[in-house]
Amino acid sequence: MINFPKTQNLIESLVSERIVPGVNYAFMKGDQVFASTVGFAALYPQKTQLSPFAVYDLASCTKVLATGAVLLKLYEEGQVSFDDRLTKYVPEFGDDRVRLWHLLTHTSGIRGWIPNRSSLSGEDLLKAIVGLPVTDEFERVVRYADTNFVLLGLVVERILGQPVQMAAADMIFRPAGLTETTFHPDRQECVPTELVNGTVLQGIVHDPKARQLGARCGSAGLFSTVKDLVLMGQAYTGVNPSLLPLSQDAIAQLYAVRTPNGLQPRAWGWNLVFDPQDKYPLIYHTGFTGTLIMYDRVKQSGLVMLTNRVHPSRHNQIFLTMRSRIINSFLAENK
Repeated sequence: MINFPKTQNLIESLVSERIVPGVNYAFMKGDQVFASTVGFAALYPQKTQLSPFAVYDLASCTKVLATGAVLLKLYEEGQVSFDDRLTKYVPEFGDDRVRLWHLLTHTSGIRGWIPNRSSLSGEDLLKAIVGLPVTDEFERVVRYADTNFVLLGLVVERILGQPVQMAAADMIFRPAGLTETTFHPDRQECVPTELVNGTVLQGIVHDPKARQLGARCGSAGLFSTVKDLVLMGQAYTGVNPSLLPLSQDAIAQLYAVRTPNGLQPRAWGWNLVFDPQDKYPLIYHTGFTGTLIMYDRVKQSGLVMLTNRVHPSRHNQIFLTMRSRIINSFLAENK
């Protein structure tokens, strides 16, 4: 039976304490699902009710659900090795020490700052990212950066001859029948995000790099619903092993530490937390817009939490503290 009362109270307190306008969330345990919807879709310019079927901008969850999934498929088919050098696929990149696993684990040491980034065209932004230097943090520091997955998206493009977002739709989401997971959502079904230059973004990706790069962005751009993220979770936990066009053997390899000893533990793309009692890893990822997915393959359980914590403003640091409390509470109640 699904029973996460403390975690449920913490999640719903995000709304009652006005930390987020609303939240759609779900707990998974085996083939059981408990889902709920609380609060509002928007506060500005007026309050609108939140639907259980609301579509959310997943932000950085795109990294693992789209780009990471395509790379795992290519890995499974033998088209790529994560020990390959980035320069094998992107020869114009200036440092042949960087391998794909460095990008997947955010240990590449690639400096992420680009001057006048927001004024660049998508093509010029991609060239600037390819030209970034590797710092002395290489293999020494886990420095989470979108840059790593923009470059991985370019790797996918060079292998398949199509932009990474098109590849994810063709290779992952469409074959799985995940019709609510898309890079081109219906605006009216989307939860609004931030107020930018007097306009509330709705159905338009929040991340500015993703707007610049369009279909070539491997770090953000995906939209989805609680329903589809639960379905994906059932695939990643082995409850529904045939949903995704990925073998369970390949998916199981995501649940492993891939960073060097002494560094923050990360998997291929995913962040890791560990069961408090049995110490095995769970995979999870977050998005800047207020999204969280966490999957436990051992107990075949999981948590999906979708909020628009950047509406109407991104200045919402208390959400990050609460998110950590929610993750820890889920781990404690995940019996």
